[in-house]
Amino acid sequence: MIGGVHPRVLGYLGRALSLEYSSVQQYMTHASLVELWGQTDAAERFRQETVEEIRHSERIVQQMLQLGVAPAASQLRPVRAASNLAQLLRLNMELEADLIQHYAEASRFCLMMRDEANGSFFRRLWEEEQQHAVDLDIWLQELDPNGASGAEQRATF
Repeated sequence: MIGGVHPRVLGYLGRALSLEYSSVQQYMTHASLVELWGQTDAAERFRQETVEEIRHSERIVQQMLQLGVAPAASQLRPVRAASNLAQLLRLNMELEADLIQHYAEASRFCLMMRDEANGSFFRRLWEEEQQHAVDLDIWLQELDPNGASGAEQRATF
């Protein structure tokens, strides 16, 4: 235990930071890409998602600092691009599903370890990422009413 915090919790925080930074990078890139396509409304929505993920990253950094560890994202995922907006949304839903799964796992671990403070922290992020996924799913359904929904990708804890 590092400063009373289980090392695995610190691992979950580091991985969360990597996933959130990866999301920032992907949303930012997608905003620029759709803007090149002339889809300024979509670009603005992706920029709003970028800001949300930056806020999550900042909260993770603050949590790590409060726990007495230096924030460090280990590895960013490469940005994935596509040839149309619906495909970009599906890619973003995959990344959101990974975040949801990660936060659910971290929450379950903290629950098992009776670490209520960190468990609550991860649960709040889990809830917010679930809402992001719902919002992306609604957006995708508006674009492609006959397309596959990503709703089945959500994790529970």
